[in-house]
Amino acid sequence: MLEVRELSVSFHNPDQYMASLRTIIAQGRKRVGLLVGAGAPAGMARPDGTRPLIPAVAGLTDLVLKAIEQTYGTQIKGLRGDLEKHDIETLLSRIRSLGSVIGTTKVHDLDAGGYRAMADAICVEIGKIVQARLPAGTTAYGELVSWITGAPRTHAVEIFTTNYDLLFEEAFERVRAPYFDGFAGAREAFFDPASVSGDQLSARWTRLWKIHGSLGWKANADGEVVRTGQTDATHLIFPEHMKYDQTQKAPYAALLDRLRSFLATEDTLLISIGFSYADAHITARIDEALAANPAASVFAFQFQKLDQEPCAVALASRRPNVSVYARDKAIINGVAAPWQTPGELPTKDWGPIRNSYWAAPDNGANPEFKLGAIEDFARFFANSQTPQAFEAAQAPATPPAPAAAE
Repeated sequence: MLEVRELSVSFHNPDQYMASLRTIIAQGRKRVGLLVGAGAPAGMARPDGTRPLIPAVAGLTDLVLKAIEQTYGTQIKGLRGDLEKHDIETLLSRIRSLGSVIGTTKVHDLDAGGYRAMADAICVEIGKIVQARLPAGTTAYGELVSWITGAPRTHAVEIFTTNYDLLFEEAFERVRAPYFDGFAGAREAFFDPASVSGDQLSARWTRLWKIHGSLGWKANADGEVVRTGQTDATHLIFPEHMKYDQTQKAPYAALLDRLRSFLATEDTLLISIGFSYADAHITARIDEALAANPAASVFAFQFQKLDQEPCAVALASRRPNVSVYARDKAIINGVAAPWQTPGELPTKDWGPIRNSYWAAPDNGANPEFKLGAIEDFARFFANSQTPQAFEAAQAPATPPAPAAAE
């Protein structure tokens, strides 16, 4: 295992790394994927300016349990007493387990059929919450789509997301940009694993992989998952509930295999946003793929400070091809060090570019790295094709940035 080294005299220069990243994402030649987690919609504003657009797990738990408490108050109280963790993912995992094993035996005054009905009620409430629409005008998802469609690409951009919402779908459809999610058909679109595993489609078509399910997915009469175009949420998989038998079924198995095969490809970059790496199942797939292919890289943009991102740090400690970019520090090439900007700009017009990833927060504290927030992240990507990006990438006379951590 590679140990994360923290050297007190070292630092990481964000100018250096962000200039390189701008070059990569502006050119459209490298194979790039995005891994988008629950922190992305949670970091976005509603049309009235309040946040979040869709709550993360803690907020989702409160809203769902409040909605079903009148009917299932006894069971909620009992299950909370049984479990150490009380988030909706853990609760739903236990509820589904009880629904499959206890038969007519009652646990907290409910038998298996009752728990299956309770699980369905939870999914209905989740569906009501995550069916939020994108606000009008410029949005983070819209800016990511603008980046994707703004350059000719040698390889299609692939988006892997654990979110059930339809925000990416809406963003692509607003600008009439084609995307493929593995399903084909209209009335009850069927999943086509052969298309997911191959690359027959044009690079114009973004690949959108919903690896935990999506609104509108349901099982048909034959037990196959189909896409209905509706916004109910009856076929979702939660991280804690990803049992082996479920993850071996289509479409989940094929989508997870796609994540692994994507990272197994030479010279591939996966960039994550809003993803904590606490989902052991997905993180294990990434870990395995990176171990087999050192030429692939993962850039993890985290919203919090580095010591508050233990799962991402643990992965970076094992894989030197994983870089973690947090508010106060980064782990790059296995070295953990604080951010520090040099006194001089790399180029005379670099100031606005630096402000896009390095700025003081609203409370007036010291400047910090801010691309762990989805809106800043998306704006950075959308602006990567501005002329300044190409000047920075093509200017060999640019004074080298001060040395980063060694």
